Amino acid sequence: QVRLVESGGGLVQPGGSLRLSCAASGRKLSIYYMGWYRQAPGKQRALVATITSGGTINYADSVKGRFTISRDNAKNTVDLQMNSLQPEDTAVYYCHLCTAAIQYYWGQGTQVTVSS
Repeated sequence: QVRLVESGGGLVQPGGSLRLSCAASGRKLSIYYMGWYRQAPGKQRALVATITSGGTINYADSVKGRFTISRDNAKNTVDLQMNSLQPEDTAVYYCHLCTAAIQYYWGQGTQVTVSS
């Protein structure tokens, strides 16, 4: 069983920054990619960013230039540095993992609220 534990959400003013972290644990864990999705009220869950074990990164257009994803393969962690946050970034952010066997796992979610 794979477990994802997220941390780092909270309340921030527009223009501010937050850093999200996610740690994955599990027996004989072989990861293809890790990343972050978000779900705003009344909207579907949507991609924010993913990063493969080889370092290939994919960002949603809405966060390019503001968010940076990074990963520590040895520790099975993935971080999301979010800068220049705007109210439209308000959402529950979910850590996501895809194993080498193409099995998908989700974290419990962490709330990010951007408001003055």
